[in-house]
Amino acid sequence: MNLRVLPNALSVARLLASPVVVWLIGEGMLTIAFWVFLAAVVTDAADGLLAKWLDARTELGSYLDPLADKALLVSVYVMFGVKGYVAGWLVILVVFRDLAIVGGAVLRKLLAGDLRMRPLLISKINTVAQILLAVLILGVLGPGADVNVAVVAMIYAVTGTTILSGLAYLATWSRYGEGGS
Repeated sequence: MNLRVLPNALSVARLLASPVVVWLIGEGMLTIAFWVFLAAVVTDAADGLLAKWLDARTELGSYLDPLADKALLVSVYVMFGVKGYVAGWLVILVVFRDLAIVGGAVLRKLLAGDLRMRPLLISKINTVAQILLAVLILGVLGPGADVNVAVVAMIYAVTGTTILSGLAYLATWSRYGEGGS
């Protein structure tokens, strides 16, 4: 097997894990959902490291990795909202930001004919915060972890980084409108 395909294969596995995690949450199998989500999170870290170590960065991977992240996180947060595990306003904030980023990327591609997938640092921090919050919520609901204080702290962190990330992308896009990139 060509090891250079491994990073993209991990991204595809993460993408395919999204509906599985959503189904598990919907069916109330929260401990299993916790472990499947955690495995998906590990693939997120592993695909980036392997792409660097194996010199296997690809254009496909530059789209596939963030797509898998967004599919996993947005679907899990929507299900959290449907089940009442998190407040609706937080779900709306998370989903709207990701829709705005994807919409902005599509708009850039249409207007400029190019699209370079380079997430902002605040966006990476936001993704980590969203992942940690989801792990904590599933940890409380599934295995029964006693991390309620950490959940509350991460709700604030996700809220703040989501807003900051959205504003940072808005600033980037407004510079593009003035002739910048």
